[in-house]
Amino acid sequence: MKIGGSTRVFLILGDPVAQVRAPQVFNHLFERHGVDAVLVPARVAPADFESFARSVLKAGNIDGLWLTIPHKTAMVQMLDHCDALGRAANAVNAVRRNSDGSIEGALFDGIGFAKGLDLWGVPVAGRKVLIVGVGGAGVAIAATLAARGAARIALAARDVKRATGIAEGLSAAFDCDVVAASSSDPAGYDLVINATPLGLNASDPPAFDVARLDSGACVVDILMKNQPTPLLQACHARDVAAYPGFEMLIQQVPEYLTFFGLGKVAAAVQDDLSGVRALFEAGD
Repeated sequence: MKIGGSTRVFLILGDPVAQVRAPQVFNHLFERHGVDAVLVPARVAPADFESFARSVLKAGNIDGLWLTIPHKTAMVQMLDHCDALGRAANAVNAVRRNSDGSIEGALFDGIGFAKGLDLWGVPVAGRKVLIVGVGGAGVAIAATLAARGAARIALAARDVKRATGIAEGLSAAFDCDVVAASSSDPAGYDLVINATPLGLNASDPPAFDVARLDSGACVVDILMKNQPTPLLQACHARDVAAYPGFEMLIQQVPEYLTFFGLGKVAAAVQDDLSGVRALFEAGD
């Protein structure tokens, strides 16, 4: 890449950042499509996040931020504008400085997840959904599926009080039946999603009992590592339709490009995501 004084600079902020794959993907796309821009990772501790983010967004050639763990929620309070999904989930993963100097945020985790469902031919409207885990990704997915017309969404978490609060907020925001589940029992649901870290370690208990899944149910495990995860392997052994959440990262790429004003590049990438998929797989 050729980086000069006119190069648009984007940062991806996290703690840690060694695991992030976005720079290798987006920098390749910038170069391939002739975009004078670069995405650089920056490890920023939570205690330093607010002062760092406010300062870098004052730089005229730093046009925006990608956000990863643990900064998605902390950024919301600093925004002048936020999309509906970000407000509902109280988290964003993209931030830009607009021409008037205002700071705007958006959340794409749930959108990427839903686009993955579209790719697999898994319907949302009118379906009963169980989401196990109410971290940032789980809440983002719940917000998007509520907006897409799910009939009922149940949130299962160890922190029942938190799940109840999130459910009430999403119900009000999207006029959807969202509730806190009393357990992670998947019986009675059409779509069951593991949005917990369970499965990263071989000793982890399952997020839910696969034997309790209804026939015809569909499972998505959003873990990005150890694919196929123990959960997916157990589902496949029962001939249950089950998919990895890796696709939700891939499907977010055009959303980021559009958000940062690169609509033509986004359209070209969306037409054929095979190259993006290969870039992510190359990092495994």
